[in-house]
Amino acid sequence: KQWYQRRVAITAGDEVVIFNDNPGVKVRGKAFEGVTKKTNANIVLARILQYLETPQYLRKALFPHHPDLKYAGLLNPLDCPHHMRREEKYPFREGVVLKRPTKKGKGCFVDCGIDKEVYIDKELIPGMRVTVRMDSESNNGKFYKGTAVSPDAPRKELGTYWGYRVRLADTFSATFTESSYKEGYDLTIGTSDTGDSVDIVDIRHFKHVLIFLGGLQGLEPAIESDESLKETEPRTLFDYYLNTCPNQGSRTIRTEEALMITLTALRKQLAENGLD
Repeated sequence: KQWYQRRVAITAGDEVVIFNDNPGVKVRGKAFEGVTKKTNANIVLARILQYLETPQYLRKALFPHHPDLKYAGLLNPLDCPHHMRREEKYPFREGVVLKRPTKKGKGCFVDCGIDKEVYIDKELIPGMRVTVRMDSESNNGKFYKGTAVSPDAPRKELGTYWGYRVRLADTFSATFTESSYKEGYDLTIGTSDTGDSVDIVDIRHFKHVLIFLGGLQGLEPAIESDESLKETEPRTLFDYYLNTCPNQGSRTIRTEEALMITLTALRKQLAENGLD
């Protein structure tokens, strides 16, 4: 679905978590071997989302030829701020560490998609993706200079959206317990046509919010199949349980449709109550 990554990027989402609602199938660590009855759609979707989030000039180095990505080039580009053109000047750029010899412990060289390589003072593994703060005073010489920083730095320092992370969760509960944030999520929102109307709910302040969307049958199948959950009543698992499309005219809303509907319905409250 080429809607997913565009919707996440347009609304400046930081993370996409794909959770498994089939307890008999593990979603991590398996390669796609062609479209068959045993194909794991979660892994395919995750790989495509990662590929499209990556700046074009890094894709060849970071993504070897793979059947999952055969038609990924036909999907609409995200054109996020970190998808920079060669000539663009900006304090940060994404790059990939090069396998180029340097003195041990003396840093490494990074390809940031510009006319010269960038030298950073931290020794990293070749082939690794890295966010680089560019040194504006190092434009002369055979290479530029920069510093490796957290991928969150552009957003925290300049307020610039810098793409999303993709995470696979083997179970529904793993979406909570395996959070990308040390402090976890301080606000969770479940969505369902049986939830409270989004029009009458006031969301509290938060730092990290996680919004749950189910398939055509909702979140219930994933919750019921997770043996680690003692509570199976969906409403009790979230801080808010919302119907983000009251009075819908169709019996079903597809996940990709629910994604944009939900993010649009919550946009104003999320913008006003986010603490970052």
